[in-house]
Amino acid sequence: MKVFFILALLAGPAAGPPSDYRLVNPRAIELFEQDERLMRWAVDFFDLDRDGRLSIREADLAARQFKHIADGDRDGRVTPAEYRAAVAFIVARWAGR
Repeated sequence: MKVFFILALLAGPAAGPPSDYRLVNPRAIELFEQDERLMRWAVDFFDLDRDGRLSIREADLAARQFKHIADGDRDGRVTPAEYRAAVAFIVARWAGR
C-alpha cells in the first residue's frame, strides 16, 4: 500500500529547466521521509541552501528527478518494479558518496 501512495506522489511532470520551475507536488517530501537512502541522495543533490534538510521546493525538485530516473518506459507512471529498480540504481550509484 505504501508503494502506491509513493507512486501517487510522483505524478507530476519530470523536472524542467530552473527558469520553468513551478511547485508541482508540495507533499513530495513524504517520498524521502519514508526511505533514508533516498533522503540522503536527495539532500546530497537537491539541498540547494546546504542546510542539511530538504525544503518543500527542494523535495519537489528531487521527486521530479527521481521520477525521471524511475519511469523507465516513459509512460508518465512509476510502477512498483520501476520504483524498486530506481531505488536500487540510486543506492548503487550515489549511496557511497
